[in-house]
Amino acid sequence: MIAINKFTLDNGLRVVHHEDKTSPMVIVNTLYDVGSKDETIDKTGFAHLFEHLMFGGTPNVPSFDDPIQKAGGENNAWTCTDYTNYYVVMPRNNVEIAFWLEADRMNCLDFSQKSLEVQRHVVCEEFKQRCLNQPYGNLHHYIKKLCFGTHPYGWPTIGLDLAHIEQATIEDVKNFFYSHYAPNNAILSVVGNISLEETKRLVHKWYDALPARDITPRAIPKLEKQEEEKYMEVEEDVPTTYFCRMYHTGGRFSSDFWPSDFVSDVLSNGRSSRVYQSLVKEKKLFTQASAYISGDIEEGLFFLTGKFAEGTTYSLADEAFEELIDEIKSSVVTDYETQKLRNIFESKTITDNMVLMDLASDLAYYELLGDAGAINQQVALYGAVTPEMAQQFARETFVRNNSNTLLYKAKK
Repeated sequence: MIAINKFTLDNGLRVVHHEDKTSPMVIVNTLYDVGSKDETIDKTGFAHLFEHLMFGGTPNVPSFDDPIQKAGGENNAWTCTDYTNYYVVMPRNNVEIAFWLEADRMNCLDFSQKSLEVQRHVVCEEFKQRCLNQPYGNLHHYIKKLCFGTHPYGWPTIGLDLAHIEQATIEDVKNFFYSHYAPNNAILSVVGNISLEETKRLVHKWYDALPARDITPRAIPKLEKQEEEKYMEVEEDVPTTYFCRMYHTGGRFSSDFWPSDFVSDVLSNGRSSRVYQSLVKEKKLFTQASAYISGDIEEGLFFLTGKFAEGTTYSLADEAFEELIDEIKSSVVTDYETQKLRNIFESKTITDNMVLMDLASDLAYYELLGDAGAINQQVALYGAVTPEMAQQFARETFVRNNSNTLLYKAKK
C-alpha cells in the first residue's frame, strides 16, 4: 500500500504527498487539468505549445532550466489529450528551488514576442519532424479525423494544422494561460525524501499568495453512437502498409474500462499473446501487430494494428483479426490465462510504483480522476474482471457498425 497524504490550499491547489526516506531525491510533479481536448478546432496545439512556453522563463527567472541544472536536478514535461504534466527531480537538500520555480511560472510567464517566437519555432520544427518528415508521422491525424471528426478528441496533441501555431498571437497565448494555468486547476504531487511537515511548509511559503483564476468551463460533447462502419484508405511513402482498426469504447469512468484493458492484454500482452502467436509467428501476416486501448478520460478507442508482411492483403488482415476477436466473443478466456494476466498486471504495478518519478505522476493523475488513493485499488479492479465480463465486452464492442478502419498503404 502506498501511504498518501493530501491537503488543499485556499486558492484551490490540491497537494498529494508520499514520503520515501530511502531515496536521496524528491520529485515535484505538477499536473494541469488542461489538454488538447480544451482547444478549439481552429486553434489546436496550444496545450503542447505551452509545454514548451512554460520553460521559456518568467519576469523573475529568465531560464527555468538553469537553476535546476546548477542544483543537480532535471526536469521535463509531456502533454496528452486530457492533461499536461511537468516534473522536477531534485536532490532533497535543494528541493526548495523546485517549489520556487514551479510556483513562479504558475503565477506568470514571460509573455514576450521573443519568447513566443523561440518556442513557436521549436514546436513547428517538432511538428515537421514528427508529422511531416518521418514514416507514419501523420497516422494519428488520420485516425483522429476518422474516429472523432470535429469532436475535441478529433486532433492529435501536437495539433491539427501547423498554421494554428504559426499564427498564434501573444493575446492568444495569454488568454490560454490565464484560462487554464492556475492553482485551482492544478495538482501538485510531492514524492521522495521529504516529510509531510516540510512539504506543507514549502507549499504554503511559495503557493499561498498565488491567486485562483476563472477557469474556462469544459463542455466536452458526448460522442454520438456510431451506427455504421467507417473505412479510410490513404497512400503514403512508407516502408510497408499499416492496418489500423479502432472500436469506440467507454471512457476512464465507464464500466467497460477494466474489461477493455483485460481484453487488450489477452490479445497482445507479450510474445505469448494471441496476436503475436497467431498473426506474427504462425500465419506471418504481420511483421509486428498489437492490441491496446487509448485509456482516455472521455470516450476512448480499442486498437487492433499491424504492419503488413510481404504478400499480406487487406482481406487477409481483416479476416485474421476477425478470427481472433470472434474467439473471445464465442468462448471465455481460460482460468490459466486469466491468472497469468493478473499476475503480470500486479507485478508491473508494483514495479512501476517503485519508480518515484512514475509514482509522482500517477498520484497526480489519480487525484485528477477523483482520489490519489485509487492507486492502491488498481490491482483489485483489474483482478475483478472475470472471463465472462471480458466476453460480454467483446460481444458489445467488436461489431462492424462500431468499427473504424484505416488502411495506411505504402506507395507501390
